[in-house]
Amino acid sequence: MHNIESIINPKCIALVGATNRPGSVGLATFKNLIQAGYKGVLYPVHPTSKSIQGVKAYASLADIPDEVDMAIIVVPADKVEAVIQEAAAKQVKGCILITAGFKEIGGHGVEMETHIRNLVKTHGIRLVGPNCLGIINTDKSICMNASFARIMTKPGNIAFISQSGALCSSVLDVAAGRNIGFSKFISFGNKADVNEIDFLEFLKDDPQTDVILMYLEDITDGRRFIEVAREITFEKGKPILAIKSGRSAEGAKAATSHTGALAGSDAAYDAIFKQSGIQRVEGINELFHYAQAFSQQPLPQGGRIAIVTNAGGPGIMATDAAIRYGLKLAAFSEDTTAKLKKDLPPTASIRNPVDVIGDATHERYGSAIRDILIDDGVDGAIVILTPQATTDILETAQIVPRVIKGINKPILTSFMGLVDVSEGVEYLQNQGIPNYTFPEGAARTMAAMVRFGENLKLRGSKKREIPRLPADTQQAAAIIEDKLSGRDSYYMTEKEMSEILHCYGFPLLKSRVAGELSELESVIAEIDFPIAMKIISPDIVHKSDAGGVILKIKTIEQARNAYEKIIENARNYNPKARIDGVLIEEMAKGGMEVILGATRDPSFGPICMFGLGGIFVEALKDVTFRLAPMSELSAENMIHSIKAYKVLKGIRGNPPTDIEAVKLSILRLSQMVADHPEISELDINPLIVYPEEKECMVAEGRIKSLMRNINIHDQWQMVGSDSRQFRARYFNACHINAGIHKNVVDAGQGITSE
Repeated sequence: MHNIESIINPKCIALVGATNRPGSVGLATFKNLIQAGYKGVLYPVHPTSKSIQGVKAYASLADIPDEVDMAIIVVPADKVEAVIQEAAAKQVKGCILITAGFKEIGGHGVEMETHIRNLVKTHGIRLVGPNCLGIINTDKSICMNASFARIMTKPGNIAFISQSGALCSSVLDVAAGRNIGFSKFISFGNKADVNEIDFLEFLKDDPQTDVILMYLEDITDGRRFIEVAREITFEKGKPILAIKSGRSAEGAKAATSHTGALAGSDAAYDAIFKQSGIQRVEGINELFHYAQAFSQQPLPQGGRIAIVTNAGGPGIMATDAAIRYGLKLAAFSEDTTAKLKKDLPPTASIRNPVDVIGDATHERYGSAIRDILIDDGVDGAIVILTPQATTDILETAQIVPRVIKGINKPILTSFMGLVDVSEGVEYLQNQGIPNYTFPEGAARTMAAMVRFGENLKLRGSKKREIPRLPADTQQAAAIIEDKLSGRDSYYMTEKEMSEILHCYGFPLLKSRVAGELSELESVIAEIDFPIAMKIISPDIVHKSDAGGVILKIKTIEQARNAYEKIIENARNYNPKARIDGVLIEEMAKGGMEVILGATRDPSFGPICMFGLGGIFVEALKDVTFRLAPMSELSAENMIHSIKAYKVLKGIRGNPPTDIEAVKLSILRLSQMVADHPEISELDINPLIVYPEEKECMVAEGRIKSLMRNINIHDQWQMVGSDSRQFRARYFNACHINAGIHKNVVDAGQGITSE
């Protein structure tokens, strides 16, 4: 980790571009530093002004008599280089570059940012920005508001880091309205140097931070991000909640124009978050819903929840939402049921959800809440209140923290409405009890807490380790090298792909190739009828579309006719196609069809896909993704997360399938594409899964393309000579195949091997 202590906890700050001009960023930032009560030494820097807001100003950094930990830079973009040079001469450790007009505007802005990046790296200066709002640190020993935000946040145990400065301003305003405080509030903009991973490294061990919120438009280094995030979520037990913009194609374009981000595919980000233990949220409202609960309430030990309500309809809404998000309604013990029967009127419902009836007093609420929470079969509770004429709203709010005292279980409330319940809601929030306008928000949040708690239970599990299955890696590499010999890329036929799959232990159908019709009879003699026959051509990808597949052939005469027909169809489909013969393959027995696939993301390397297969994969899109190489747990989660999982488990008299065999196939695929970065895209569709203990079988597959190792010079140019991004891209592509280095195209930029 590169030390960014001097930026977050500086003892001496110089504000370069401080000014008395009303409405300027320089004035707003300087006032924020003073009004926050910054505990260090502050020096305004202006070339002509003698003082800024009554504080003596200095004409340059060189004129400041003391050492400077951090410089905040708010000068015009074309003046930034000179300030960085001054900072280097002054031996400033870190800078926050608030100024915009760099990569996000394209063209010359990209060149200027690249130059600034190289400059700070040369001088060993850590730089946040450009194009950022700044940084707030509420630690009482620092009290720093090094930003031009309109408000200073109150202290809290939540850290927020964002790629968007404008979003930060809105988040601060919403947080103030909800009485939420922050430990650190960070806008990092274009991340020319310091990025989201650097900040996560710092926050990992920050004693003031218990929960981390993130807004991201891209990730600098996917694999390093996963490593650091896992340390935070699984080892430190700190939840990370993230918004990743650019889900749609249109959104990804918007992200690029906003910050110049190189947006990766959304599937890659979903995979990264799932493998990192990060909760991905849909928007700011959900982000705050989760943040309040994670930062203020204990984690549930399980997903069994109880609901207390004074109205039947909202209780049903909460129940539906709880089940939809994966929670379970707790079954009360006989002792709890007896207590509820004693404490509640005869008209009340003592089943879960507990309906205390519309005329419920705060005492009745208190008894019901206490009774259910001390039940060992209850892991958490949601309390709903609708404002009725007889409801004592404030008193009910006041009873909640009193009756849960000493009980280490989460409680979320839904005092429904805005005006009538406002006094009670404010009291609850001041007591650290999150409130949600509607019950669905509370149920969704409780489910998120349960998921995180379940993840923590798996800390130290062997299933989190990446397994190494038996494989003939050298033979597979030799096959790939042979096919790429003299070529930059190569489409691999089904038969050729099977040779590589065999190296990794995939279960394969018996098959042979008949290069000529005269070879057909001797080839078929080695394979039992019925058989399938398929065209082999590197120029025909979709064999069925070309009439290149004939199934259920039962006699030699049928086979001869099929051979001639397949060749004829292929010639008609593509007269220029190279035809290597016909694949003769035993027919696979019927079973459940799933798909395995892999592609190579330009930023994050190999990504594996699993889902419902056959002809429905494009229509239903019941698939999920993970980055390779993956752990056993990730493979299991892939299987569990698709909608067809219930079918795999057995439904309506159909036996459960061999899920263990599917998991092994996913892990084999993960290992194979990680070992061989030349595999740019492949499908195994379908992988036919049979009942338990009868394994599975690769029925068909293709490697759509093998590609010679990436041209390093092109990658270098793509990321603007950013050595960190370059290394991330290069080593994601190379991964563990050390032999790839012999094919590297020298970028001529002084790159050293790592």
